[in-house]
Amino acid sequence: MDIVFTIAATIIDQLQKPTLAFLIGGMLLASLGSKLEVPEPVYKFVVMLLLLKVGLGAGISVRDSDLTALVVPAICAVVVGIAIVLLGSQTLARFRGVSRLDGLATGGLFGAVSASTLAAGMAILDDEQIFYEGFIGALYPFMDIAALVTAIVLAKVSLARRANSTIPSGDTAILAGQGSPKLQAPQVDGLESGLLKGIFVDTFRSPAISALLIGLAIGLFAEPDSVYKSFYEPLFRGLLSILMLIMGMEAWARLSELRKVAHAYILYGLMAPLVHGALGFGAGMIAHEVAGFSAGGVILLAVMAASSSDISGPPTMRAALPEANASAYVGTSTGLGTPVAILSIPLWIALAEMLIGF
Repeated sequence: MDIVFTIAATIIDQLQKPTLAFLIGGMLLASLGSKLEVPEPVYKFVVMLLLLKVGLGAGISVRDSDLTALVVPAICAVVVGIAIVLLGSQTLARFRGVSRLDGLATGGLFGAVSASTLAAGMAILDDEQIFYEGFIGALYPFMDIAALVTAIVLAKVSLARRANSTIPSGDTAILAGQGSPKLQAPQVDGLESGLLKGIFVDTFRSPAISALLIGLAIGLFAEPDSVYKSFYEPLFRGLLSILMLIMGMEAWARLSELRKVAHAYILYGLMAPLVHGALGFGAGMIAHEVAGFSAGGVILLAVMAASSSDISGPPTMRAALPEANASAYVGTSTGLGTPVAILSIPLWIALAEMLIGF
């Protein structure tokens, strides 16, 4: 019974956190028929500031780290982030009744990293006096960006395939202004005609990824610390609360789409953090054997993999994939994934103690 009370207490605690509280507040306003609206230009400005802040913070963390020691764990973090999204694309995104777009967006958030869950893991290791590398905080952008970009690219490929499959070959030739059958195949089979390259270019040029990457580049190669600490950090939590309020209102409007397959998201939200954490732990063990990565580092890589993004992920998905259902990916990741990820931290500590020792 103790574990039941612990889970319940963790969920209640998460409901009181600003991220989920403002999301639920937006849903409540929408359910009561509120006419509250946030103008689209204001929304876009908020998202740009949020993602610039995330990118700048990540770039500053990487810049200040020991790059030689960072290489192997960073590669492991990238591989794990991509692997989690690919796993989601073959599980949740293929579940009957689940929109592939919603499944990939959810997988993207689970592949990305929760800074608050990582901070909780660090605090627990500090309390237990378990050593971990000082550059651990710099690992999260590698996993975060790899997962988000992979999810967005896969989602856009899926949308492009669906759009191509609905255009008859005859119509394609007419739209192209050519009657030759030779021109029809490349139009229908978009990937063979360079569609994948176009999707990659489009993804990296999209407002969300562009803001994230330019922030990362400036943090890496310039010295934006003063403006980061004086402007972006103080505004961040307030802007995030506005974004979650908007997403809550949108989520309520699309909640009916989720009800038919809610069991799939519940199962994924409960099981995915454990599976993903095991992937992260395995990657950490490889880094331990190859580069002497510490036991504490292995634990925190598992914690990052088990977590799901509550900061960079939602605005990135909302901006890059507006068609995806926010109630699916935010509700599953923050409402279920985060409590399970936090509760799983002792598991990774026990495994590291058994396999590596402290």
